[in-house]
Amino acid sequence: MLRYGMNTISLDQARAAKAAALHLFAKLDVVGVGITRVQNEYAVKVNLNEPPPVGTELPSTIEGVPVRFEITGKIHAFR
Repeated sequence: MLRYGMNTISLDQARAAKAAALHLFAKLDVVGVGITRVQNEYAVKVNLNEPPPVGTELPSTIEGVPVRFEITGKIHAFR
């Protein structure tokens, strides 16, 4: 059972979920996948260039780790 705010998700679990997210969302227009904190827990953050196609269901967790999505648009390096 996950109890948010209790540090029950380890960094190693988040890293494994991040790797799984890279494969799971390969068909979406992903511009970045990282690890973040949500309510004192580790979570996976997926940045998308554009909203997913209508009807696409995005999971709230991967391997028990929370997932957060953000539409960021294309990411460019500063010059």
